[in-house]
Amino acid sequence: MVLNCSSGPASLGPRGRRDLNDDDAAGRPSKSARKRAAHAAQDLGEALIALPDGELEALALPEELVAAVRAARRITSRAGGARQRQYIGKLMRALDPEPIRAALAARGAVSAREAERFRRVEEWRQRLIEGGALALEELRREHPDIDTAEWARRVTAAQAERTRRATAGASRELFRALRALFDTMP
Repeated sequence: MVLNCSSGPASLGPRGRRDLNDDDAAGRPSKSARKRAAHAAQDLGEALIALPDGELEALALPEELVAAVRAARRITSRAGGARQRQYIGKLMRALDPEPIRAALAARGAVSAREAERFRRVEEWRQRLIEGGALALEELRREHPDIDTAEWARRVTAAQAERTRRATAGASRELFRALRALFDTMP
């Protein structure tokens, strides 16, 4: 008796597996695509592990996922951590990842703006300490409403602090004043 393996739409190949050219499999993503999606979900879960609790709560995730993320933070074993991250990835696959990605992207944009703001304030502090009166005049041109005498006092104190190689706080005070000045700008 000879069996015809090619009869019907669900034909089995040589080891009893479905053929790749099956009509059923055409609507399903490939195994590689499913693996990429699983890895992407796990990577997104790892980003959640890195979030502070307040931001994690703000995402309004399912309680089971939040508990898994918190558990992952406490795990110190490398193998246990890997299993927990895989579990988080499994939980993530049941969710729509786009709102989470959007929230993380927004968080990244805020962090980038804060970093740029910090860099700008730090550059101005260095310019004022190194450039003295010339840099202060340039700052006054950009911000005509500043109290030049007060700013000159801050710059002089920060310069003196630098020459003494002390850390009395004048440089920090100058930084805070610059940050407050730039916060008032549009």
